[in-house]
Amino acid sequence: MNTNQLKRIDQLKKEKNAIILAHNYEPPEIQDAADIIGDSLELAVKARSVTEDTIILCGVRFMAETAKVLNPTKTIILPAPDAGCPLADYLTPDMVREARKAHPGAAVVLYVNSDTAAKAEADIVCTSANAVEVVRSLEETTILFGPDSNLADYVASRVPEKQIIPLPKGGHCYVHAVFTCDDVITAAEDGFTTICHPECPREVRKGADVVASTGGMVRMAKNADSWMILTEKGIAYRLEKLFPDKEFRVREDAVCVDMKKITLDMLEHSLITGEYAVELPADLMDRARGPIERMMALKRE
Repeated sequence: MNTNQLKRIDQLKKEKNAIILAHNYEPPEIQDAADIIGDSLELAVKARSVTEDTIILCGVRFMAETAKVLNPTKTIILPAPDAGCPLADYLTPDMVREARKAHPGAAVVLYVNSDTAAKAEADIVCTSANAVEVVRSLEETTILFGPDSNLADYVASRVPEKQIIPLPKGGHCYVHAVFTCDDVITAAEDGFTTICHPECPREVRKGADVVASTGGMVRMAKNADSWMILTEKGIAYRLEKLFPDKEFRVREDAVCVDMKKITLDMLEHSLITGEYAVELPADLMDRARGPIERMMALKRE
């Protein structure tokens, strides 16, 4: 670990009146440089209340854009401008509009892992931490839910009184698709408690001991001594720092390439130069803010 570089970054934060937010999947050195680490919901909540002039968002583009929508007067910087999300790319605004025409009267719930222009077409946004709560809060009994089909299936299993229609059918996170029942079986044989993300396939969720968002995984970690973590491997670093007396196992191939794009050099460069600031049309932010704020209003502290 480059302690001198971390010290320079810390000094630059003070000079620029900046704060660094990082997702649980970011590399260890980025987590070490961050002021706040969390899942998508936790970062969104923090971004809305930030008082510093600049937010350095260490994650992927939809997270940085969400921060901009929630706090538009602040400078939001994504140090790796090409850090995208293949899951978000599955769903376009046109697809949402066409689905509404095909299912009049249905509500549209979009996972936060979606493009800002698609969010602007939604009734409400959700994260994996609150998707079930969001769907239950709606009066509509037919829900168009995208872009992750596995998360839609999980919600359907928890809210059977509603019809959940995946939008699009087959949308998925390639990282969570690597997990299989063999991971659960092997972990159990080795004495590990398994905890998986709702984006995992149905058979994996059914076999796991616990299903939780990454934030939920952090909260649940105290409840067992040995965990098999079925999500992106980056969260293990945070868990090991928080709970050094516990054992955490991950699959080494469970890697989100985009979450690993930001380096300390990029982070330092962004603090020095102000690159790369997120810019969105004001009207688009206004349209997307409503669905996001409706989700935030349901947040349980």
